[in-house]
Amino acid sequence: MRVSRTPGGRRRAKGIAAVGLAALVASVLAGCGSGRTGDGGDGAGLIVGTTDKIFSLDPAAAYDNGSLVAETQIYQYLLNFAPGDPTPRPDAAEKCEFTTPTVYTCTLQAGLKFANGNPLTAKSVKFSFDRMLGINDPNGPASLLGNLEKTDVVDDRTVAFTLKVPNDQTFPAILPTQAGPIVDEQVFPADKVMADEDVVRAKGYSGPYTITSYDKNKLVEYQANPDYHGILGTPKTPRISAKYYATTDNLKLDLQSGAIDAGYRSLTPTDIEGLRGSDKVKVLDGPGGELRYIVFNMNTMPGGTPEQKLAVRKAVASSLDRASLARDVYKDTYLPAYSSVPQGIPGAAEPFKEIYGAGPNKDAAAKFLADAGIATPVELNLQYNPDHYGSSSTEEYKAIKAQLDGTGLFRVNLQSTEWVSYQRERARDAYPLYQFGWFPDFPDPDNYLSPFFGPNNFLQSHFENPGITAQLVGEATQPDRDRRIQQIQQVQRDLAQNFLPIVPLLSGKQIGVAANGVQGMEQTLDLSFKFRYTVLSK
Repeated sequence: MRVSRTPGGRRRAKGIAAVGLAALVASVLAGCGSGRTGDGGDGAGLIVGTTDKIFSLDPAAAYDNGSLVAETQIYQYLLNFAPGDPTPRPDAAEKCEFTTPTVYTCTLQAGLKFANGNPLTAKSVKFSFDRMLGINDPNGPASLLGNLEKTDVVDDRTVAFTLKVPNDQTFPAILPTQAGPIVDEQVFPADKVMADEDVVRAKGYSGPYTITSYDKNKLVEYQANPDYHGILGTPKTPRISAKYYATTDNLKLDLQSGAIDAGYRSLTPTDIEGLRGSDKVKVLDGPGGELRYIVFNMNTMPGGTPEQKLAVRKAVASSLDRASLARDVYKDTYLPAYSSVPQGIPGAAEPFKEIYGAGPNKDAAAKFLADAGIATPVELNLQYNPDHYGSSSTEEYKAIKAQLDGTGLFRVNLQSTEWVSYQRERARDAYPLYQFGWFPDFPDPDNYLSPFFGPNNFLQSHFENPGITAQLVGEATQPDRDRRIQQIQQVQRDLAQNFLPIVPLLSGKQIGVAANGVQGMEQTLDLSFKFRYTVLSK
């Protein structure tokens, strides 16, 4: 779970050490409650601008949005997401399947090779996964592989993954994530992270592009890899350049002037609103799966008893105007969210809308409090972060304060803290209510459930319930798709009706901007959250 991947990077909220879905299930069933480098290149056929930053080109250390974009171009995965399709499909693999409930076996395509000419075999795959877990870099995505017991080479083209927990339905969706790039065992060190310059020179990757010139977080130039054979297909534009911006102002100006051909992450809502009115570019919207929400510390939030605390949470849920936040603060770049699983993800439901209403309901909120014997106004100490979730966070949380105060049922004490302190103080139970955000690791509903609500969840909200835990284990290991969807919808309803550890607020779209002559961007703005240069052309 890429922790709070920040607005400029995919470090999970995916920013926190998130608990992998598979790792959670495994623990439950086990009984535990820059410089410049390059080889020349021949110019860019198309220029894409971004404010995201690359943290590392080595998959073992990369768990952020900026690195993900680079990885998407240069690395191949056993399974990957075709543009517009959130279902994992064979990429380097010819096929993958459960051969026993605890063994997931993949057969590679014949004749694969890395961009440096070295063969890509089952040994390469085993090395890549063993290396990811062995290095276990604190900045990396190894936690996603928590359910992986071991990886074995069956023959040159066959690799078998032995899982700790049987029938893990999330494992195929984890293979296309940042935990799954295949690297060349002949050039990558087994026990340490490789420097970006060495990754570029060694070309121990096999994706649709190679890097021809690398000036980190300034300009990166890509050239189509003629030896790539996978689901992303032949790049429509052989040469792509990625230009990195320190501010969204300059990114917006270059889009308007035609100095660059496309922009992806992270323009402000005001920038996007302005660009929608331009006749020189088109603004494209796609499903994103990003979630914004308020977390309740179950120990320190207001209320003298568990029943009173629950009543406060229900009253807050009934008092918020999500549509106003989406419209007035985020200029409709976000949508109202009524569950922890955003719309568009398989199995998503909207229990908060069904139970608490699509809009604010002061009478319902007052009744929850009165029935629990709670005097009003209830004092809420609400903390938010102004620098990690985007420049509009301050406006968002001022609006939330105004909405809650406006009911007369609450008195909100709103405070903000910079991200480094925010993480530390939150972990010390300093915040009774606090802001969080989430970017998905993969488009499976469990990625919005187990990390949030299972034992030892990354929210550190002191929420744990044996019944919810059992439901999470059940859905994550249910091989029948229809039954699994029903289980996922039921756990969403139970959480909204009986527990409310979080109140969902908003679900973010993916936004891309392209010059009028540029085609293909709409194909890659999908639930996989992978921005693929292969589909872009002009």
